[in-house]
Amino acid sequence: MVTVTQLVQQFQKSYWTQTPLQLKLIDAYLVAIMLQGVLQFIYCLAISSFPYNAFLAGFGAAVASFVFTASLRIQVNPKNTEYSHQAPERAFAEFLVCQLTLFFIVTNYIG
Repeated sequence: MVTVTQLVQQFQKSYWTQTPLQLKLIDAYLVAIMLQGVLQFIYCLAISSFPYNAFLAGFGAAVASFVFTASLRIQVNPKNTEYSHQAPERAFAEFLVCQLTLFFIVTNYIG
């Protein structure tokens, strides 16, 4: 029977050997965005949510950035054949347009 530690070690080994560097960079950005959202939420619970619209804008931006980046990762993954007809450059351009639009909306929402 396989233990949990063996599964984690096998996952780590296959991740570091088989995942392209481009996807590892995207994964690191996903982790950073997730930590940012978690820290904002903890700060809101522990300290204060004043001003509330700034908290909503920041937390919403973290969630939306995570979703956009996860979508980018899906589209540029070479093992995903559903998006094989689409160039990775186009996926990145769409990601940038979405991020810029999001930041424009967040900046206007903060006031």
